[in-house]
Amino acid sequence: MNYKMEITYEGTKYRGWQRLKNSDMTIQGKIEAVLSRFLGVETEINGASRTDSGVHALCQLANFKTEMAVDVSELKAYMNQYLPEDICIRNIGAVSESYHARFGSKEKVYLYRIWKAEYPSVFERRTVTQYRGVSLDVEAMKSAAHILEGEHDFKGFCTDKTKKSTVRKINAITFSETDEELKIFVEGNGFLYNMVRIIVGTLMEVGSGQRTAESVKRIIETGDRNIAGETAPPQGLILYKIENSSV
Repeated sequence: MNYKMEITYEGTKYRGWQRLKNSDMTIQGKIEAVLSRFLGVETEINGASRTDSGVHALCQLANFKTEMAVDVSELKAYMNQYLPEDICIRNIGAVSESYHARFGSKEKVYLYRIWKAEYPSVFERRTVTQYRGVSLDVEAMKSAAHILEGEHDFKGFCTDKTKKSTVRKINAITFSETDEELKIFVEGNGFLYNMVRIIVGTLMEVGSGQRTAESVKRIIETGDRNIAGETAPPQGLILYKIENSSV
């Protein structure tokens, strides 16, 4: 049997999603430990996205296979009882045997939250990036974001040079703003290591007047990471939504 999980977590104290040999402080590791105890056999899960250290997820997807017929209500209750309070299993359901969370994802949406009010966000401080610079020119940021939309080689917007291909497609970059907060949504078919955070860091430099919107074109053309913006801090980044091709 193949089962899909929908997972929410606050990644502040974890070393990312992916299981590590030298640490038990990963999201995948915590979930697998509790799941294996419930099933009585060591069980691995496949995650749709390998979020980095300190990054959060509103809706991460994962799947696992077992020979047992599982009561999903009982399993969900057990998982949420024994998992740390900053990891929650929102839903569990049976899916086709061919479903794989990572390879079955056709679009991912990341949200980056920038807190720009004069006062700090006390209650949401772990899931926003506190910004204390000059007022951001959001219209300039939108112009730069538009240049990034579509299919490009994003070599200049990642820190992992081992990928065979750094070509990705960004379907849309959209903005939502209040007096206190700026939200940036980045939708695409897949993302490279640190890609969203480097994009956001570059857009923030455009918004603060440190670079022009047109400078983004040169980063794409040259693939030079050194001329892109700073990598934005991890705490403002949230895996917001994943669209599956099939289940």
